[in-house]
Amino acid sequence: MDVVVVGASGYAGGELLRLIHAHPKLKLKSAVAHSKANSAITLEHPFLLGKYDQDFQEFDAAKIAETDFAFLALPHGESAGLVAQLNPNTKIVDLGADFRLEDSKQWTKYYGGEFAGTWTYGLPEIENNVEVISKSKRVANPGCYATAISLAFAPLIKHSLIDLKYMTVVAASGTTGAGKKPVQSLSASEVIGSLVNYKMNGTHQHIPEIEQSLSSISEQAIKLSFNPILAPMPRGILANCISVLKTKNSIKDISEMFHDYYKDSAFVKIVQDQNPQTSAVLNTNSCLLQITIDEDTNQITVISVIDNLIKGASGQAIQNMNLMCGFDQTLGLVDAL
Repeated sequence: MDVVVVGASGYAGGELLRLIHAHPKLKLKSAVAHSKANSAITLEHPFLLGKYDQDFQEFDAAKIAETDFAFLALPHGESAGLVAQLNPNTKIVDLGADFRLEDSKQWTKYYGGEFAGTWTYGLPEIENNVEVISKSKRVANPGCYATAISLAFAPLIKHSLIDLKYMTVVAASGTTGAGKKPVQSLSASEVIGSLVNYKMNGTHQHIPEIEQSLSSISEQAIKLSFNPILAPMPRGILANCISVLKTKNSIKDISEMFHDYYKDSAFVKIVQDQNPQTSAVLNTNSCLLQITIDEDTNQITVISVIDNLIKGASGQAIQNMNLMCGFDQTLGLVDAL
C-alpha cells in the first residue's frame, strides 16, 4: 500500500519513515517537507541510511490524492488548510491537534485560530474505540501526554473507583516533545543537568483532550490538574497520575481490574514488580503502568511510561492506520521496534 508522510523532516516524521520501511504492507511514495524539499531524507534523518535514497518533496495535493494513505505530521494549526485541498476519500491520520477537540471554545482557549472540526479520536485502547477507528477514514492521533495520562486513569474511571473532583498529574517529558524548531530554552546548554516546570496552572494544550477522552468513559465532566516538567533527556514520558480512592481497595484487586480492562491491548502492560522507567519503552509502542496506593491517605498513583515519539505519536499513528486498513493493529510495530 502506497503512503505519503507530510511533515516528514520532523522528529515524528522521521520515526514514521522508519516504521513505514519496516512495515510489511507499506511502501513510501513520497516524504513531503516543504522547507527541506529536494534534499536527501538521510541528511535530516541519518538513522535511515541504507533504507531510503529519496529526497524530500514539495507538497502536491494531486500526488497525495493518488496514494492510498496519508500521515500528517505538521505543527498544530497547519493540517486543516492542507486537508481542504485533498480528496475527501483519502484516508488520513493527523498527528497534530487540529481535529482532536469537539468543543470549539476549548480550541480557541488552548490553541487559537479557526476551529477545523472533529475527527475520530485515535486512542485504540479506550473502550469501543477500536471499532470506531476501524470504520473511519479520518483519525486524529492523540497527543503524547494525553495518551500516557488517559491510559492511566481509564480503568479507574470505568469502575468508579476514584474521586473525579481530585485528579492531578505531575509528568516529565523529553525535549523532542517540543518539536524540532530551534529554541534557546531547549538547547543542550540550557537543558542538561536541570529540571524545569512549564505550562503550569491549567495552560497545557493536552488538558482539554484528556478531559474529553476520560469524560466519554465517565459520562460526566472531568477536570484535571496537570503540571508538566521538562526533563534533560531527548525522549520519553513518565506521568504520575494521582487521585483518591472512594473506598479501601487493594493493589491486587485494582491490578486485576487493569489487566481485565487491557486484556485485548497488546501494547499496554501492567508492571508491579519494578518501577517503570522511560528507558524500558524507548523505540517501542508500549505503555507501562504501575499502581501504587498510599494507605494512610487512600491516595492512588498510577505511573504511566511511554516513548513520546512512538506510542505518543508515530507508533500510534501506524496502529491507527492498521485498524483503518483492516490489518492487525500490531502489524509492523512488534517486530520492528
